[in-house]
Amino acid sequence: MSAEFLQGILGRTGLPVCRLGFSAGYRPGERAVRRALDEGLNYVFCFGFDTQSIRVLRGLNADQREKVVIAAGAYNYIWWAQDLKRALEKRLRQLRTDYIDVFHFLGIMKPKEFTPKVREDLETLRHDPRVKAVSISCHDRKFAASLAAEGALDCVMARYNAAHRGAEMEIFPSLDAHDVGMISYTATRWTYLIRRNRRWPKDRPIPTAGQCYRFVMSNPSVDVCLTAPKNERELTGNIQAAREGPLPEDEMQFMREYGDLVHHSAGWFM
Repeated sequence: MSAEFLQGILGRTGLPVCRLGFSAGYRPGERAVRRALDEGLNYVFCFGFDTQSIRVLRGLNADQREKVVIAAGAYNYIWWAQDLKRALEKRLRQLRTDYIDVFHFLGIMKPKEFTPKVREDLETLRHDPRVKAVSISCHDRKFAASLAAEGALDCVMARYNAAHRGAEMEIFPSLDAHDVGMISYTATRWTYLIRRNRRWPKDRPIPTAGQCYRFVMSNPSVDVCLTAPKNERELTGNIQAAREGPLPEDEMQFMREYGDLVHHSAGWFM
């Protein structure tokens, strides 16, 4: 396995990252958060309500903090204005840190939700010394691609997995012009990729979580693939799988085949 599979640079931010990122959104326990950091998972996506990550990250000394890439941000509440600067200051207080590495505006469903004010405020934060990079999470792939193509962002966060591969055509080609970093999430498609689909032959295996993460990470356009384990056991399995390196082509094809089945048999999906 080449070292490049697990270690990379987050686009033009220049930040060294482990390509398997970590989120404690499913509350795996503070010990799991510490374990992730000890294992080198240095990209940590931290929700404002994520008390487990917050408590661990607060305890980092200066040397440790420099090695961790903390991603946090403001939420798109849609129905009322969001104050990005206020959200930044709140995250800084919560995490007891002087800076956020990647500040996201989270949860854009439609272009109209990325208002001129949000765009202006995000650009202002881009030049704030307390922010190293700005990003969005977006469910509209074409819109995310347009922002990446014009260089309006340092990073983009979007869903990508074996069942939802649209980013391969609609986002990834737009990243290179400005070396925009790519963070992906929901590698297991909210676990549907690791559940047996009733239309799948009973004598055939189904994907493992490890295969789901390796499928995503096997695409060189993905700088960070987030894992959000429910416990330390799941975290250990995901790390061990990632260390096996890229999926061989026969397993990639298997993942695409099962992913297509999940995609076509699923209903609405955010």
